[in-house]
Amino acid sequence: MEFTPSFVRCKKYKIMRSILFICMGNICRSAAAEGVMTKLIDDKDLSNMFFIDSAGTINYHEGERADKRMIYHAEKRGYDITSISRPLNKEDYNKFDLIIIMDDENYKTVINRCPDKLLYKKIMYMTDFCTIHSDKFVPDPYFGGEKGFEKVLDLLEDACRGLLMKLITNEI
Repeated sequence: MEFTPSFVRCKKYKIMRSILFICMGNICRSAAAEGVMTKLIDDKDLSNMFFIDSAGTINYHEGERADKRMIYHAEKRGYDITSISRPLNKEDYNKFDLIIIMDDENYKTVINRCPDKLLYKKIMYMTDFCTIHSDKFVPDPYFGGEKGFEKVLDLLEDACRGLLMKLITNEI
């Protein structure tokens, strides 16, 4: 199977890029990444150029809103987390231009489920886009208390800014 990016033509002939953020349950990290990235894009009036979504590698929380603690901490920073948890599906690999994962466990799962090795190049780590932090992955805040949620948001803000800059400058 040949890799074909899922470009969509928009107003003024701009190309829409699609990005899927992945964590385990899609109630903390990936949901927050979706919210942070969406706000950054909206703040730059670029919403017609990007489609942002999130999913999890498990379906345990399918249909649920994000973790209340993540919603609380994100709202304190001005982010609106509205996503509803859903599991990663086979169609996502072709639908999205980039699949951004939070840690090694998610990476292994996403790679193992990938229907075609040609699609591997669109799977990347969230922290690859950090410009301030040097963390190797975005830790799961579920059992980390308030500091855990704040740390995740610090990393996501840094990485989303870096990701958006690379997208705007066509580096990826």
